[in-house]
Amino acid sequence: MSTSQQLIEKYRLNNRFGEFLGMDFSLLKPGKIECRLKIQEFHLATPRSAHGGVIAALIDGALGVAALSAVAHDNKVVSTVEYKLNFLAPVLHEDVLCATAEVVQQGKRLLVVNCDVVCENRNKVCLAKAMGTFNAYPAEKAGY
Repeated sequence: MSTSQQLIEKYRLNNRFGEFLGMDFSLLKPGKIECRLKIQEFHLATPRSAHGGVIAALIDGALGVAALSAVAHDNKVVSTVEYKLNFLAPVLHEDVLCATAEVVQQGKRLLVVNCDVVCENRNKVCLAKAMGTFNAYPAEKAGY
């Protein structure tokens, strides 16, 4: 297993918050990932709709893992500097969300990443869009 794959697997094992929410991701290629989440009752803010914070967490995770996958080969991890999120449609109980995130710009320390969230069980309707900036730094500083 490469250094990059090892670091991403360590992240997967240590991401307790993502595990708690029920998120899982797949690496499509370095710098591009898909993150999935099925909306359960404990994600709801109203009897039918998910809390916006759940979608925000999914997006932050997807953006971050995409950035991580672009720098892990250098034994670096990332932290969120900022991100902008647009909610486009309500997220409902039992929706199956797929967040696709991809690095669109990479410098020595900063990465810019785009993300779209679609609902897989509602004709892939786009539910949210986001763009974020991430800081890359040595993995040792994060405890890896």
